[in-house]
Amino acid sequence: MTGLFISFEGPEGAGKTTVLQEVARRLKDQGYEVMVTREPGGIPIAEKIREVILDSTHQAMDGKTEALLYAAARRQHLVQKILPAIESEKIVLCDRFIDSSLAYQGVARGLGLDEVFAINLFAIGEHMPDCTVFFDVPPEVGLERIWKDKDREQNRLDLETIEFHQRVYEGYQKVISNDEIRFRVVDARKPQSEVVENVWEIISSEVNKHRDS
Repeated sequence: MTGLFISFEGPEGAGKTTVLQEVARRLKDQGYEVMVTREPGGIPIAEKIREVILDSTHQAMDGKTEALLYAAARRQHLVQKILPAIESEKIVLCDRFIDSSLAYQGVARGLGLDEVFAINLFAIGEHMPDCTVFFDVPPEVGLERIWKDKDREQNRLDLETIEFHQRVYEGYQKVISNDEIRFRVVDARKPQSEVVENVWEIISSEVNKHRDS
């Protein structure tokens, strides 16, 4: 089997990170080689850029600066970690990828989907995820979860207005409508155990389909 690249997307507080870890554990139990990573970050250079982007004291950051930093982190992450893992026939589970930039900077920041896609096309070329799982949860529900979770990393994006997060959610809907074949949408309002099983069914199907192709 060749490598498989799956990204996990969703608004703040969607719960995707926890589910991703459980899916990775199950895949490993079945004997698959799995690499779990995240964006922005995943490698030292990109983690440094992450610190700059998400630092809550950097409120003066311009939207285009933010978009370019995400793209730069993504490029280094892709060439240094993701592509080598795929070439080694591993299953890559990535917490966020290009679609986050399209929703957050392209729509919520008002930079334009086409403009942000162009920046990222330069960064990643044609290397898109084979499948993307979107954790569908209303912004107000996700934000409520964040403020209840005292152990969660609080970052600059968490401090944005509810209107910003609503635009993020709308941005994701536009991105999904433009690439419906790649996306698998999961109702993330359900109990976590149920969400895990729903996502596991999706990932298992993708892995089996990819293995048999």
